[in-house]
Amino acid sequence: MVQDFGVRSSPEQGVARLAALREAMAAEGLDGFVVPRADAHQGEYVAPRDERLAWLTGFTGSAGWCVALRERAAIFVDSRYTVQARAQVADVFERVDWPATGLAQWIGGALESGRVGFDPWLLTLEQARGLRAGLGDVALVPCANLVDRVWPDQPAPPRGAVTAQPVELAGEAHAAKIARAAEAIAPAQACVLTLPDSIAWLLNIRGSDIVRNPVPHAFAILHADARVSLFVDEAKLSGLGDHLGDAVTVHAPEAFVSALRALEGPVRVDPASCPVAVAEALRHAPLEGPDPCLLPKARKNAAELDGARAAHRRDGAAMARFLAWLDAEAPGDLTEIAVVQRLEAERVATGCLLDISFETISGSGPNGAIVHYRVSEATDRKLQAGELLLVDSGGQYRDGTTDITRTMAVGQPGADEIAAFTRVLKGMIAVSRLRFPAGLAGRDIDPFARAALWQQGLDYGHGTGHGVGAYLSVHEGPQRIARTGTVPLEPGMIVSNEPGFYREGAFGIRIENLIAVEEAPALPGQTVPAMLRFETLTLVPIDRRLIDADLLTPDERAWLNVYHARVADEIGPLLEGAAQDWLNHACRAI
Repeated sequence: MVQDFGVRSSPEQGVARLAALREAMAAEGLDGFVVPRADAHQGEYVAPRDERLAWLTGFTGSAGWCVALRERAAIFVDSRYTVQARAQVADVFERVDWPATGLAQWIGGALESGRVGFDPWLLTLEQARGLRAGLGDVALVPCANLVDRVWPDQPAPPRGAVTAQPVELAGEAHAAKIARAAEAIAPAQACVLTLPDSIAWLLNIRGSDIVRNPVPHAFAILHADARVSLFVDEAKLSGLGDHLGDAVTVHAPEAFVSALRALEGPVRVDPASCPVAVAEALRHAPLEGPDPCLLPKARKNAAELDGARAAHRRDGAAMARFLAWLDAEAPGDLTEIAVVQRLEAERVATGCLLDISFETISGSGPNGAIVHYRVSEATDRKLQAGELLLVDSGGQYRDGTTDITRTMAVGQPGADEIAAFTRVLKGMIAVSRLRFPAGLAGRDIDPFARAALWQQGLDYGHGTGHGVGAYLSVHEGPQRIARTGTVPLEPGMIVSNEPGFYREGAFGIRIENLIAVEEAPALPGQTVPAMLRFETLTLVPIDRRLIDADLLTPDERAWLNVYHARVADEIGPLLEGAAQDWLNHACRAI
């Protein structure tokens, strides 16, 4: 559970490793090779064995690509990771702004023809289709993974234990989930599942193969008659007892491909998450459709929402104790690492923490402007008076997953920081207060979070919100609040609400609460058939020292005061002494 602060990469390693990869490419008669940050299960998070992109390039971010050609190589990252890639990746790799420039576009500009290889387990049908469409005379060729061939000390596959998620927390027996999902795949006779969180949700199990995310490495075939074939290392299941029941049969992972080849009738796959290798193993072209677990998993039931509320109260108290300590001690001799360690200790002290939900971001001053900053022994810096401290963190509890960002003033903040913080806060409040017609998607909500920043010519490069699981992945689709969010928001969905602003070399600001979509009561004279709103789950004060109250409207001030009163009411009884005094002071009305 304890966060690691070691340095995980160094740019100079990339030169020799790229040379070794090029030798392997030449031996295979290839002009290039594509290296995604992905594994065969196509989830967002990967085990150490699958950190191929990091091993090759040094880049440790959670999204990116590399394309290695015989004479050129490039790493593709989005705006969240521009600064990070500059620090971690050797100059032998060109840095490409992705997705503004796509892989096919870059390859096409570097090669008129040739053969570019890829591991068919690491590209989805959708990704491979998009690449091929843009490559022209360059052939995209499936082959063995060449990074694995030249990685001498590649870690072994994970073998984490699998546990049962109690039905009182899951809110529905897994037999009922299987029956519902089996009906949803008609007319297919079977559906292939590769996403670890989908399988975990469907079977009411949790795993430990991916650090910080309680999911197992497994594949599954859901049959139309409500049977499930589960392909997983059986040693992981020793603590499950008879939880899975007669409808689930367990097979070794090595039997997965032969089972795919034996399937009769139409087989459904999700092109967004199905590896090319899975589709190629089927006898006939698959039926394409969404993973049947995605939307049911995203729509949290009453038990899951109750669990989320309990987890956030517990986590909010831990955060309040941490913030009280921070206010008493900072700046002093505190460093970014000391901040992380204290916050984790407060969560551990709850007695309920199973893991942190991701590596805590603790960025002071200019480090706060690195959106996904990871503090290490090499980058750790002392907190300085007059700077901002951005802390983005979360916990994994059996009843829920939390994710919260707070930006705090260390000493007296500057006028620029206060103005920017207040505009970010206005965006967060705008989303929190929103009532909107049912059927709208995240892309429709996203502008409300940015409007106050846009008025000053400011913006941020990441989405406003991501889905969050129920003691599952802290990033969960398909819902999101972003320009790319096309899935309509529905009651029960949990999303983050986290606008921000970043001034490179100076400071970063982000304020994040988790919110749940719920039905909004009808208003007198309402003509819209059904409207939705958000319930705020996160209960932690927002730093009043960074708020210019004159920039807030009366409605925004009222929302903030009501929110802080609720925080004091719900979190206060869980605190005592100095922490309780701090909370009461932090939650004063403005």
